[in-house]
Amino acid sequence: MLGEKQNVFDDCASAAEHLIATGVTAADRLAVMGGSNGGLLVGAVTTQRPELFAAAVCSAPLLDMVRYEHFGLGQLWNVEYGSADDPEALGWLLAYSPYHNVREGVRYPATLFTVFENDTRVDPLHARKMCAAMQYATAAPIGDRPVVLRRETDVGHSSRAVSRSVRLSADQMAFLAHYTGLRVAAGDER
Repeated sequence: MLGEKQNVFDDCASAAEHLIATGVTAADRLAVMGGSNGGLLVGAVTTQRPELFAAAVCSAPLLDMVRYEHFGLGQLWNVEYGSADDPEALGWLLAYSPYHNVREGVRYPATLFTVFENDTRVDPLHARKMCAAMQYATAAPIGDRPVVLRRETDVGHSSRAVSRSVRLSADQMAFLAHYTGLRVAAGDER
């Protein structure tokens, strides 16, 4: 929390480094996925350590940590994150805010942002802004590592019909499988 939040992102990057160093996988086969506060994690590690991941799914994420208090339920979260109105907290927030750390010319992972129009917790504007910033800044050719947005209407932050949950999961898994090179072996199409 607060000034120690960077530890969460460092731990995720360390886990990815360990998986690569021990030969469990390679960076071109590794993906990261998270939603809500986990979407903040995905946004932070993909902007801080983009070389570690081939693909990312960032769902209902909190990404503009300087202005988060102005949207949705953000004003209730400054106990966890701090407030940009406090100069010390503004320093922490700017240091890890995914939106504020997108850099031109960086080869970001293929990234799928998923948003839900009736999300009253995390405003979809976070993912929209971040997607646009990454699309503008990315050094990868569009087909190689796209940065795209998947938008759902008539659904909120968490609860949804089972059929919608299945479609969302299928889209997310298909995206990750494609950009990490996962292939179904011939005869294994069950």
